[in-house]
Amino acid sequence: MGRNRLVLTLRNHLVHGKPQGLDIQGEIFFLSSCHHTCTSSLYSFFIHFSSCKSSSIFIQMIPQQESDFDHNYLKPYYGKLFPFADIFKWMTYGHDGKHPGCDQSYFGRREFSFTLKGDFYLRFQSFNNALELENSIKEKCPLKIDIGPVYTVDPAKRHAYAQGDNNVFAPVERELIFDIDMTDYDDVRYCCRGADVCLNCWPLMTIAIKVIDTSLRDDFGFKHILWVYSGRRGVHCWVCDGKARRLTNEQRASIADYYRVYKGNENSHKKVSLMGAALHPFLATSYTNVLKDYFEKILLTSQNLLATEERYEKILSMIPDESIASELRGKWQDSRRSSSAKEDINVVRWEQCKQLLQSGKHKAQGLRRCVEEIVFFFTYPRLDMEVSKHMNHLLKAPFCVHPKTGRVCVPIDPNQCDEFDPTTVPTLFQLLEELNNEGLRADVNGEWNGTSLGNAITLFRSSFLEPLQKACKEEIERSYNLKLQQSKNSVGW
Repeated sequence: MGRNRLVLTLRNHLVHGKPQGLDIQGEIFFLSSCHHTCTSSLYSFFIHFSSCKSSSIFIQMIPQQESDFDHNYLKPYYGKLFPFADIFKWMTYGHDGKHPGCDQSYFGRREFSFTLKGDFYLRFQSFNNALELENSIKEKCPLKIDIGPVYTVDPAKRHAYAQGDNNVFAPVERELIFDIDMTDYDDVRYCCRGADVCLNCWPLMTIAIKVIDTSLRDDFGFKHILWVYSGRRGVHCWVCDGKARRLTNEQRASIADYYRVYKGNENSHKKVSLMGAALHPFLATSYTNVLKDYFEKILLTSQNLLATEERYEKILSMIPDESIASELRGKWQDSRRSSSAKEDINVVRWEQCKQLLQSGKHKAQGLRRCVEEIVFFFTYPRLDMEVSKHMNHLLKAPFCVHPKTGRVCVPIDPNQCDEFDPTTVPTLFQLLEELNNEGLRADVNGEWNGTSLGNAITLFRSSFLEPLQKACKEEIERSYNLKLQQSKNSVGW
């Protein structure tokens, strides 16, 4: 359909079309589903109220997919299971105590965004304490909760600071975040397409976690890293160290570019370019410790990467020497299956490819590097670079429920990510059934303790939140003592 736009009158819509019972605070987007008159496809109207200073607003129609998600299940989920206290402790980064070094305004300057039933999209929500956050979520029952940056001032009051010439309202802190989506791997997986995910292609996400997590810790020295299942087709990463939260946009872009290897497009044969006489140490370690084994022992056979002519031609097109490609093509066309019934045809053909490219008569660096480039193309993490480069990007909060699958966005232990199975992640309906069947009573650990969500919250606390809180309080103490010492020195002078 393209970028069709409709225009409505803002005055009329605000006066006559304001939703009843909704307290409009901050940026509000209104999306109402309808069937476009010219097609049978379902679309959404996208309206940005507060950014429009003229009498008209633009509406963009976006194709949507229908969902079986039942919004009514969210009320008991938020009422009994959602870990509000843990999210608050995380988002305050130690600034929730009585220590004189605490910044009591810190949490109140954090942006939250809600997507509500009826597809209302509320941005720049802010809360002074945990109770306000909990009450607002329980009242509005958002389909999705996104978390944004910490601003210089309360984001809900940003318009009060927009009158002057100085840009007072600006982000000052934000976790370094990474978003990895399975749809970006559609050209290297044959089991699924689009939003569909199965256990044959999920190892691509496991690879991404292993490679990026190891590098963040070893190459950049970050310690407090949270990996979260997106609820459907990917993973999110939150790097929460103080030095990570205070990175500038330029510094974030540099870190994102550090991971850039996949540079091709659908029309280019060579989609991965590994420059230099030797691989960068990070890339070499990733290849040796993760990529090579996952490619040869899992993906090669689970995706049948060389099983058909169409598939092996994709790999042959990445070989710069046409004579070698032709030789391999001839072998593979002559034998449609392995000489031994016990050997997988993908494994046999890959060994033939490696042997020919890395043999003594083909010692050219470009050809020997070609094997590595093929492996990188099929396995290396594909990041949404723009999400990582800018402080003002929103990212879905952990423990949200994905409205398409009903699955909870649970944390993933990077040390045991091989064992993570997205098909066994608890669903909203499953959790409520567990509550009903067990007749759980509230206790000090919350009602989640007796449900399948219990392990996820325990993991969040023990492996991420508790070490983070300890480090944050120590940082606040050091900063406070340093300021005291500087104050004493200035008085001494």
